[in-house]
Amino acid sequence: MKSDVEELMPRLLPMECGSGTGEDLDLSGPPRNPQEYLRQVQLEASLCPEVVVAQIDPKKLRKKQTVNVSVAGCHAAPVGFSPSLRWQQQQVSNFSEIRQPKLTDEEGWKRFCLGEKVYLGTSSTHTDAEQEPALDYSKMGFPPFLSIISRLNQSTVLMVLEILIGWFEEREFVPQLGRWLYALLACLEKPLLPEAHSSIRQLARRCAQLRSTLVGHNPTISCKALSLCAITPCLKRPQHAMFF
Repeated sequence: MKSDVEELMPRLLPMECGSGTGEDLDLSGPPRNPQEYLRQVQLEASLCPEVVVAQIDPKKLRKKQTVNVSVAGCHAAPVGFSPSLRWQQQQVSNFSEIRQPKLTDEEGWKRFCLGEKVYLGTSSTHTDAEQEPALDYSKMGFPPFLSIISRLNQSTVLMVLEILIGWFEEREFVPQLGRWLYALLACLEKPLLPEAHSSIRQLARRCAQLRSTLVGHNPTISCKALSLCAITPCLKRPQHAMFF
């Protein structure tokens, strides 16, 4: 009977381990051949616990604690008043949808992903950044947090990808755009739809075009190369190797 590990990842070097091999392994000495070495590795791995918990002294952590939050005044919900986990997840999903732009709101998605500064074309200096006491995502754009990306269905992912690539066709590369393109490409499910193929080809051509115009050292070279590396496995077409 196969183990759980074998079901997730098949063995590349199948080796028998245990009493059925007919040999007693000597872990005190060095292995005499490759098969004995592999058996020793298997035996040592089987002796390791599946879950390891670090033994940390709480007193050491209390000395470095800078924020103390008391939960003494927080009372647990009575029996029958606590909502189910499914209900909580649904409410969080509904709240996230309210905060995000509508699917067909192209300008809203540009503001959401890139921020008002990039969307309106206003440049920010270091002095302006120092005057701002906290991060203002409405101005600098919302990063593609996992909490946001994980709740986008495929139609929304493809729509936002097309919107940002269309914006990229007429403007220069910015870090906010690169982060969102990378995250959206990672969320595309296969097999790709024809619309996804078209958008990815369009992005590859644009990255290659801008890269060909760069002179000397430019910090955006690695960003464009990374985009091209992420695009090629999605397409799985040999002809797209020419972008490199």
